[in-house]
Amino acid sequence: RQIELLNIDLKLNHRVEAQELLNDGWDEVVVATGIHARIPPIEGVDHPMVVSYTDAILGRKEIGKKVAIIGAGGIGFDVAELITHKGVSASLDINVFAREWGVDFENHPRGGVAGVTPHVEVADREVYLLQRKATSIGKGLAPTTGWSHKLSLKRRGIHMMPGVSYDKIDDQGLHISVDGKAQLLPVDTVIMCAGQESEREVYDRLSGQVDNLHLIGGADVAMEIDAKRAIDQGTRLAAEI
Repeated sequence: RQIELLNIDLKLNHRVEAQELLNDGWDEVVVATGIHARIPPIEGVDHPMVVSYTDAILGRKEIGKKVAIIGAGGIGFDVAELITHKGVSASLDINVFAREWGVDFENHPRGGVAGVTPHVEVADREVYLLQRKATSIGKGLAPTTGWSHKLSLKRRGIHMMPGVSYDKIDDQGLHISVDGKAQLLPVDTVIMCAGQESEREVYDRLSGQVDNLHLIGGADVAMEIDAKRAIDQGTRLAAEI
């Protein structure tokens, strides 16, 4: 069987501009630029205390001691766990995992858990996890793992508040309303986890100017971002071209 070797020019730490793709006569151009965090239209959303979830996850902006997270979907839960975590991650150390979930591998009580009290190392940070829907927080998480995420946040002392309307953000913090009653959360950081939008800047500039232009992954559909769908699109497109 003959195997054709491909010459791949891989560029890292390089932001592609549309102009680069207009000049080189590519046979096919595939845009898979993913998503960017959605910033909802709240008064004061441009305040310096506001941080997108991508900046929070990548550590590009400092997170304060009192934090409000707007959006309690999967990303909101992940960010809440990240910023309240202290020390070595339980996913990297089996002893930390056992301690956080109340498992005793040494003394072997009944089931490994009988009489064992979980202990979670929590960062010195007060966190509010907020959502617009009046339904219970975490209801939309995956049924097989959602319970563990909710229990983890409960053990970290995170305040979970459904049915929230966001009024404004200013130097005092985040002004909200719950059941028609105004409240002030005196936070110093507001992290936006209110969904995502497709990152299409390059695609939009190339559209109509480049033949055989393709759009896949989160750049194609950002809602309910799905890695399986993105991989399926990429695989089918690769087979086609």
